[in-house]
Amino acid sequence: MLIGSTASGKSALALQAARRLGDVELVSADSMQVYRGMDIGTAKPTPAEQAGVPHHLIDVAEPSDDFNVARFQVEAAEVIAGIEARGHRALVVGGTGLYVRAVVDGLTMPGEWPGLKADLERQPVEELHRRLAELDPLAASRIEPGNVRRLVRALEVTLGSGRPFSSFGPGLGAYPPTTRFRLVGVWLPRTVLAERIAARYRAQLADGFLDEVRRLGDVMSRTARQALGYRELLDHLAGAGTLDEAVEAAVRRTREFARRQQAWFRRDPRITWLGSAENPVDLLPALLGDWSLE
Repeated sequence: MLIGSTASGKSALALQAARRLGDVELVSADSMQVYRGMDIGTAKPTPAEQAGVPHHLIDVAEPSDDFNVARFQVEAAEVIAGIEARGHRALVVGGTGLYVRAVVDGLTMPGEWPGLKADLERQPVEELHRRLAELDPLAASRIEPGNVRRLVRALEVTLGSGRPFSSFGPGLGAYPPTTRFRLVGVWLPRTVLAERIAARYRAQLADGFLDEVRRLGDVMSRTARQALGYRELLDHLAGAGTLDEAVEAAVRRTREFARRQQAWFRRDPRITWLGSAENPVDLLPALLGDWSLE
């Protein structure tokens, strides 16, 4: 499993590793690459890249769907089993921390309480975050204060089950020492990562990101609309600020998100970190030499 923060270059590195090894199929652990049509803004592998190396769990949901970790966990298990049945090896690649843990540690997915969820959705986001911080500080520390969907879900589970949201499975604060997965992380200096994030947005806009958002806007679910960059461009298209302001906000939110990703993954002692001063693809020899995929 190859993990890292957004824009860290893990996808390019994984693609090179798969090409070199020959019997590897890639499994995306990205919560937004699952959506069809959300291509540019999620930095989805190109059709040519997907044709050259088998990719899985990309384009498996409509943008109107509320795709979730429970569905991902089931589909990931099926995909990995299929890859192994073909005599190939699965390389899971992604930065969605909860999706990664769901696969690695087999988290027990909590139930749903629709009535409670509906009540929570009517509350101000500030109140949601305050209540979660009181009931489950660990979960609150790992959720963006403005992410209504995740705050509602965490409170729904905490209140509905009577257990903290962060306690399900082995507990997000616990890291079982044994797992069938080998975990390797990509690390870049913060300044390098910050510039890569800004540069990627510039390139995405040049490739038609705004048109992609304009085309999808009316059908995107609450979950899909939270995607980095999409939320800010949707606000711009709705009349809230200039395009430059939207991009600035997206860059800022993405950098903050990357810091939270790094903090999340640094807590896992099972991850072997490979660091690059600038170009993550330079880590390929170290990845192939240090990490046996047997």
